[in-house]
Amino acid sequence: MDFAEARKRMVDGQVRPNRVTDPRILLALLEVPRELFVPQALRVRALADEDLALGNGRVLLQPMTIARMLQLAAPRPGERVLVVSAGTGYGAALLAHIGAQVVALEDDPVLADLGSTAIAACHLPPGSFRREAGLATAGFPAGAPFDLILVEGAIPAVPPALVEQLAEGGRLVTIRQPPGRVGAAILGRRVGGSFSAVEAFDVQGTPLPAFTPRPGFLLA
Repeated sequence: MDFAEARKRMVDGQVRPNRVTDPRILLALLEVPRELFVPQALRVRALADEDLALGNGRVLLQPMTIARMLQLAAPRPGERVLVVSAGTGYGAALLAHIGAQVVALEDDPVLADLGSTAIAACHLPPGSFRREAGLATAGFPAGAPFDLILVEGAIPAVPPALVEQLAEGGRLVTIRQPPGRVGAAILGRRVGGSFSAVEAFDVQGTPLPAFTPRPGFLLA
């Protein structure tokens, strides 16, 4: 399979028609080998217009969704970016390709290991990508403040811990999807110590297990 040609078809057939126009994002989608960020058995489907199941309730977001989220985030070269629930690291690699200084936070060692080979093949700018292990809902306070935080999946609400790790004027992009409701990609900003978010477009995301409230126990 000619993956380079398949990535071009992905961009032309899925991403451009969904109003993604940022040339930096389009170039990253063409040059970062998405097919390496999934298990070997899924590589032939890696560029399809669908989320890909990675196991343990985790997915690789479909190309159109991650592209629109990145365009919403409007990353700038040199910005400090935290990618939460980074999975195998595909979204983080796209951001690093654009020129951001990225910390990819992931608590599943299997996914992190799967992405290590892919990251090595991306030839990202030196020092632009760093992987950290840790609880998604806690973020990465040791690296704060961040200019941008990207949460790669659907969450019911934005945890205060992540808001606190935004720099003044910093942005946060994720899929906010309260239980039983349609999800929406949001762009949040921290200004004057307060955080507010606006909905940008509807999208049905796969809930991230780390952000899903655990059922409580009932006492007799």
